[in-house]
Amino acid sequence: MKLKRKQRAISTSKQPVKPHFIRKSAASILVLNMLCFSLVPAMALAEGGQTQTQQTTQKDSATTKSTAPAKASALPSVESLDLKVDSAILMDAATGQILLNVNGDEALPPASMTKMMSEYIVAEYVKQGKISWDDVVETKKNASLTKGSRIFLAEGDKHTVKELYAAMAIGSANDATVALAEYVAGSEQEFVQLMNDEAQRMGMTTAHFANSTGLDIKDMPEEFRTPGDQETVMSAKDAAILARYIVTDHPDFNEFTSLQTFQFRERDKTPIVNLNWMLEANKNVTNFKKYAYEGLDGLKTGHTQNAGNCFTGTAIRDGRRLISVVMGTATDKARFVETRKVLDYGFDNFETKQIVAPNATVTGSETITVKKAKNTEVPLISSQEVAFVVPKGTDASKVEAKVTMTPESASLKAPLPKGTKVGSVTYSLKPDGMNQTLEKTVDLVTAQDAEKANWFKLFMRAIGDFFSDLFNGIKNLF
Repeated sequence: MKLKRKQRAISTSKQPVKPHFIRKSAASILVLNMLCFSLVPAMALAEGGQTQTQQTTQKDSATTKSTAPAKASALPSVESLDLKVDSAILMDAATGQILLNVNGDEALPPASMTKMMSEYIVAEYVKQGKISWDDVVETKKNASLTKGSRIFLAEGDKHTVKELYAAMAIGSANDATVALAEYVAGSEQEFVQLMNDEAQRMGMTTAHFANSTGLDIKDMPEEFRTPGDQETVMSAKDAAILARYIVTDHPDFNEFTSLQTFQFRERDKTPIVNLNWMLEANKNVTNFKKYAYEGLDGLKTGHTQNAGNCFTGTAIRDGRRLISVVMGTATDKARFVETRKVLDYGFDNFETKQIVAPNATVTGSETITVKKAKNTEVPLISSQEVAFVVPKGTDASKVEAKVTMTPESASLKAPLPKGTKVGSVTYSLKPDGMNQTLEKTVDLVTAQDAEKANWFKLFMRAIGDFFSDLFNGIKNLF
């Protein structure tokens, strides 16, 4: 008996190890190895190493430091320019943004800068095919009696529209201006009505025209004088607005205004000399080279006793066009001296900077829901780029965007074409050194077509919506 019990004990001790015990042991060894190996890099770091995250952070920090935008330099004050004018304006032609304003909203007599509106209307009539540059104009009594700057037209004289336009734009000829006004509208007074209508359309708030030339009413031929005593007036800002329409709608304006001279009649002993001494082309002319200005190709001088000396100038450099207006200077030379100060202020201190690229996504308004579309969430983008004229070195990252949706945007249905307006976004920026907040509003539009889903997809979507609503209804019971 004792021997049998001993044999059974021996037999039991030699039973094979069960599989689950092997698995547990192997797992324990694996965990132990993982823990041991994980200590190696940790110990290495404890000796002074850096983690990849730390290295990247330091690298990014260094990159940020090296690429941080240069701080905008302080703008010189307008007072430091010591402008000797009754009023002045500096405008960026592309954006219409005002960069300098000295009494720029005050209505003043503009003298022959009035002719800019006459030039614009005649050029528009040519552009629209209502008249031609080659049309022959016969001088009438009113034009022949007109005083001041003139080319001495006699009643019955015949000249082309182009010849008279050149005399008006280059030599500020009053008689040529009246002749064109009567040809376009039938009479100067009818033409004046066109001028005032255009001023209103352009958004000029102070402008009123009494004639086509800028002469005082008392200096017009007596039988053709404008009734009443409301003289021609225009603020420097309105003159800049008008100039901007000229350079924008008629970019070939400088085919006339940049000419230094123009031979009006073959028999004339001397040609008409451009009254704009600042033309860049004058840099080699002895009498004018000290006034010549790089990139300047227009636009219009003016002088009467009441107005003093005025000048609307425009210059382009590196693709950027500026428009300056000075009114009420003491002499004809002074209007060009003051204009140089104004234009230098613009070119030296400002730059055009793209604030928002074309087709940009607006944070928080990336998509819009379009019912019955294949893809109900349609992406949205802004319709055009946004650029501001800002002090050089301005940090443009501070721009803010405000979205306003149209009432119709809440119930859009497919099909819907790409470019559909669903709202607008206003971008604003307050640059350092400027006391104004710059704003521009552009359309918010769909970035792609929203095609209508087929009937099966709409059916399955309706079933899904039904059960979703049913589930939410049951859930809300508890």
